[in-house]
Amino acid sequence: MPRTLTGIQPSGTLHIGNYFGAMRPAIDAQSHGECFYFIADYHSMTSLLDPQQRRRNTLDVALDWLACGLDPKRSVFWRQSDVPEVAELMWIIGTLTPMGLLERAHSYKDKTARGISPNFGLFAYPVLMAADILLYDTTVVPVGKDQKQHLEMTRDIAIKFNQTYGETFVVPESEIREDVAVVPGLDGQKMSKSYGNTIDLFGGEKATRKKIMGIVMDSRTPQEPKPDADRNLAIQLLRLVAAKEVAAEAENRLREGGYGYGDLKKLLFEQTWEHFAPYRARRAEFAANLDHVQAILRDGAEKARGTASAVLARARLASGLG
Repeated sequence: MPRTLTGIQPSGTLHIGNYFGAMRPAIDAQSHGECFYFIADYHSMTSLLDPQQRRRNTLDVALDWLACGLDPKRSVFWRQSDVPEVAELMWIIGTLTPMGLLERAHSYKDKTARGISPNFGLFAYPVLMAADILLYDTTVVPVGKDQKQHLEMTRDIAIKFNQTYGETFVVPESEIREDVAVVPGLDGQKMSKSYGNTIDLFGGEKATRKKIMGIVMDSRTPQEPKPDADRNLAIQLLRLVAAKEVAAEAENRLREGGYGYGDLKKLLFEQTWEHFAPYRARRAEFAANLDHVQAILRDGAEKARGTASAVLARARLASGLG
């Protein structure tokens, strides 16, 4: 049975692009094998320096994923820092990781080019990511194209360790999801916090309505036919949140003419708000019982440590530490 692992950075408010692009496929994977999910609070330390904000973000991520369908009875869900074995394994495999490999990391180059201060954590990010993956005998890692290089680094590190000290680690395979939705933002670019063009997953009704009604359209009148209706931004978003027949009817009405952009955006808001209503209700239930959420994370950490301690013991024995 495949074992997949997904890391979730507590970097801020999640939006519907996160949900359709990453969360839903990861949660759907629970039906196809073992799933390990962790909140990557160690990783967040390379960019977030406010400890209280890290705690809030970590709790928000837990609430968001539980609300959207992560089932702790079927999966393992924990806070990364609750499994300290990952830090020891990072050191062990780091001693075999070539500097040149890390210097070629696209993510490090991109982040420092954007003005993020270079530090050891940012530079060694791929080694910690490799430890995250190898520590749980992970067989499959779903990654976007932007993370493919880091997974290849993990494979290189695992292979080098196995060649040096004997077969110790499972060498994981990547799963590049070509069909993952690329969700357009309010300005037509990819939805991203860095572009400020997002619709928050659990935003308030008034704020969500204002964002959607503020989508800028072209200057054509409602009466004019829109032969390019399939490329309309609101139609693209509607296809994600509405039933197929609802989205198809709106697209046809827009194409034929006589359907105003205001009415289309109103429909998009209504369908978006309705689509996520069950998730909002579940999130409110979890938020009202934070002790239960913390218990889920503690239980998940205990399960994760059961696997982690066995893998770390193998690595220590193989490398002469145990």
